[in-house]
Amino acid sequence: MADLKAFAEQLVNLTVKEVNELAKILKEEYGIEPAAAAPVMVAGGGAAAGAAAAPAAEEKTSFNVILKAAGANKLNVVKVVKELTGLGLKEAKELVDGAPKPVKEGVAKAEADQLAAKLKEAGAEVEIQ
Repeated sequence: MADLKAFAEQLVNLTVKEVNELAKILKEEYGIEPAAAAPVMVAGGGAAAGAAAAPAAEEKTSFNVILKAAGANKLNVVKVVKELTGLGLKEAKELVDGAPKPVKEGVAKAEADQLAAKLKEAGAEVEIQ
């Protein structure tokens, strides 16, 4: 049981980039679609009970983080987008230049808030839908 707790702790502490890499590995090597894997990783410990109650209340469980504008400090926003999405520098710059555009789609509320906070800290205008 201790091994499972350690494994759960590792999953909870993964960065967004590491989660993306894990999803890619699960899809390519094991045939598990990332969309099916993401709720398991996001749910974590006590959130499973809340996830069971959510469908009954028909609450929104999937959110999109939309970059509205880069703001005054575009370079910092590009760096943060690159870090959060795992995109290359060119792709991250194109995403920022093409704003408004989604940075992440179909993420949990907590992750959406976290992503928006990091982008706002870098100077971007962000919206969660």
